[in-house]
Amino acid sequence: MRVVLGVSGGIAAYKACSLLRLFTESGHDVTVVPTAAALRFVGAPTWAALSGKPVSTDVWTDVHEVPHVRIGQHADVVVVAPATADVVAKAAHGLADDLLTNTLLTARCPVVLAPAMHTEMWLHPATQANVATLRERGVTVIDPAEGRLTGTDTGPGRLPEPDELYAAVLAVVGAGPDAPPVLADAAAREGTRGSTTRAASSAAYGRWSGRKVVVAAGGTREPLDPVRFLGNRSSGKQGLAIARAAAARGAEVTLVAANVSLPAPDGVRVVPVGTTLELQQAVTDAAGDADVVIMAAAPADFRPSTTSASKIKKGEDGQGLHLELVENPDIVKGLVVDRAQRGASRPCIVSFAAETGDAAGSVLDHARAKFARKGSDLQVTNEVGFDKAFGRDDNTVHILTRGSDEVRTVGPASKDVVADAVLDAVETLL
Repeated sequence: MRVVLGVSGGIAAYKACSLLRLFTESGHDVTVVPTAAALRFVGAPTWAALSGKPVSTDVWTDVHEVPHVRIGQHADVVVVAPATADVVAKAAHGLADDLLTNTLLTARCPVVLAPAMHTEMWLHPATQANVATLRERGVTVIDPAEGRLTGTDTGPGRLPEPDELYAAVLAVVGAGPDAPPVLADAAAREGTRGSTTRAASSAAYGRWSGRKVVVAAGGTREPLDPVRFLGNRSSGKQGLAIARAAAARGAEVTLVAANVSLPAPDGVRVVPVGTTLELQQAVTDAAGDADVVIMAAAPADFRPSTTSASKIKKGEDGQGLHLELVENPDIVKGLVVDRAQRGASRPCIVSFAAETGDAAGSVLDHARAKFARKGSDLQVTNEVGFDKAFGRDDNTVHILTRGSDEVRTVGPASKDVVADAVLDAVETLL
C-alpha cells in the first residue's frame, strides 16, 4: 500500500515517527510530507531515515516531477497525524500553500486526519465546523483523545496512540468503495462538541458494523492462598490488539480481561476477571448474542483443589509443599458444545494455542491435535518460550481453518498486524 503520511507542526509530531515505523515494518511504501512547522519538532533527516525517501515541504523541490500533483494522485491513502487546527482549516477551505495541502487537494484516495491541538482550539466552533465540512466530504476525521497536553493542560485534543491510528487507517482502507461517507458519530450529527470518542468516529467506517465480538485476553491466576497464585506469562497484548482492530472495523466489542494491566482500547466494553472459572462465566455470558468469540486469553489448565484462607507458611521439616491440582474446564470446547446444542451457526469461535515443540511432536503437530479436540472454527497458534511471544510487541502465528489443510503463517510482525490477519481470516468465515 502506498501511504502518504502528512505531519503538521505540533508537539505530537514525535508520535508520527512510531506511526511511520508501523507502516514501513508492515511492508507499506510511505512518503512523508511534513509542513515547514513540523520540521521544527522533528527534522527532515529523521523522516528520511525512517521512510527511506527524501523529504520536502514545498512544491519547488524536483519541480519537473510535479510533486504537488503526483504524490496525491499515486497514493492509496493519505494520513495527516498530527493535523493542527491550521491544517484542518486549510483542508476544509481548499487552501494549498505548501506540499501537504496541495497533496490533500489532489488526492482521490481515502484521507484520514488525526487532529491534535489544545482543548480550546478543538472545541472552538470554527474548528468543529471545519471538521463537520470535511466529514461531509468523505474525509475520515478521528476525534482526539483526552489526556495531558502541552504543559499542565489536560483535556480533549491529544493525538491518539500510533497503534490506534494504524488500526483505524487499515479499517478505513479496507472499507472499500461501497463504504458510507464519513458522518462521524451521533454527537457530531447532532451538532454537539467534544463529547464523542475517537473509537466511535473511526468505527463508522468499519465493515463489521452491527457485529458483536467477544475477545478474551490476558492470563488467569489460580489462588493458592491470599498471597500466592498459579499463573502464566501472558500480557494480554495480542488480545488487546485484536479488540482494538475489531472496534476499528465497526464491531461492538466486549473485552474479557484476565489480569491485564495495559489500558483497554477506547470504545470497548471491559469485563475484568481473575480465575479461569471467572473467565469461563464472563465469556459464556457475553457469547450468548455474539457473532464472534476470540479466545486469545491464556487460561490456566489446572487450579489447586483447595485454597488456603491464610498464608501458607514454610515448614521446618524441609519437605516442601505438595499441591493437589484439578483440571480447569476447556472454555472453547464448552462454547462449541453449547452452540451445537442450540443448533446455532453463531458465534464463530476462534481458539488460540500457545505451543512448544517437544519429543512427541512439533508446534504444528500439537496445534493440529488441539484444534481437532476443541472443535473451534479457526485456531491461531504461536510458538512460545522464554524469549518468544509473551510480553513482546511482535508475534508469529500460524492460522488454521476448519475444513482446510492450509496453514497461513503471519509474522514476524507487530501484534496489530497479526490482529488484522486474524480478523481477515474470521471475515472469510462470516
